[in-house]
Formats: sequence, C-alpha cells, structure tokens
Amino acid sequence: MQKKIILGSSSPYRKALLERLNLPFDSHSPNIDESPLSEESAQNLVQRLTIAKAKAVHQERMTKGLTNDALIIASDQVAVLNSTILGKPHTQANAIKQLASFSGQKVSFLTGLCLFDQESQTYQYELNEFHVYFRQLTHQEISNYVAIEQPLDCAGSFKCEGLGVCLFDKMEGDDPTSLIGLPLIMLSKFLRNSGVNPLS
Repeated sequence: MQKKIILGSSSPYRKALLERLNLPFDSHSPNIDESPLSEESAQNLVQRLTIAKAKAVHQERMTKGLTNDALIIASDQVAVLNSTILGKPHTQANAIKQLASFSGQKVSFLTGLCLFDQESQTYQYELNEFHVYFRQLTHQEISNYVAIEQPLDCAGSFKCEGLGVCLFDKMEGDDPTSLIGLPLIMLSKFLRNSGVNPLS
C-alpha cells in the first residue's frame, strides 16, 4: 500500500507543481516562525525553515491523533542579491522596489526541499540553487509587470511561469521548477528513495 503524501504548504504554486507528479496528496500548512536568526546565512535559514516546516506538520498530525505513516513534503525559498536575503514583497510598492534593484543583476534563488518519513522519523534534505539574470528594466516595464501579475506573494516579485520571463536575460540552474518553489527532479528522487515512484 502506497504511503500517504502530505504537502506541508498552503502555496497554490507548490500545489500545482506537485499535481504534475500525478500522485494523490493532502495539503497542510505548517505554523512556524519564519523570521531569520541574527547573522544567519541564506543557506542555513532555508535549511532550518524547510526542516522545521516538515516537523511542524508531523507534530500537528501527532497532536490530532492522525496516522504516523505519511511522507511529508516541505520546502522554503529565499532570493539573494549581493548576499542580501530578500523575502516576499507583500505590497505593490515593495515589488516595484525589489524589481528595480534586480535590473541588470544576477539574483540567486535558494530552495530547500525536505521529505520527512513519519514512520522512520528520518528525512532527506537538499538545497537547490537557481540563478536569474535580469535585463536592464525601465521603471515603466516594472510598474506594468507588477500591475498585471500582482506577484506580491512571490519571493523575488515575479512569476517565472507567467509574464515574469519577460524580465530576464537568461536563467541558469538544474531544475526550473525549483524557481517556482518545489524542485520536482529532486522530489522525484526523494520519493523513489522512499518507495514511491510516480512512474510505477
């Protein structure tokens, strides 16, 4: 019998990505504090939050008396520009400001992925880096883009699966789905390691 799969996220983008694997799953949003620690590096922040999300979903399931045989998928992402960690803009003004700072720059997106096996109490974790090279953008282009796509809940203030590609010169990395928030190549490997193969 195939293990139950839980996506530890309320993100519609991650949900849409996981649906590509054609596996049944439930979603559960973890309740954790995502504030960075003092002097914490982007890599350490992403790893800490990704694993914390998976463990929070596990604990909440245990508290509710639910079965402890699920595979819990958790992910976290930050954008980094010149060693500065950037989060979600939340407002239109912040999105415009963030994109203006990206003009002509290379921005790195660090996406952590954790697959937590409740039964064995073990997890797999990896970090995926993806780089986006922005072209020189005009203020009008940025304002128009933000008005059209409203990327206020996206790290980096754009949606690469939509009109956001018009902001780029090029993209560089192993897995383009990591840029959207859930590295499916890595996740498929983790699932196979845990006895779940989307192609079987």
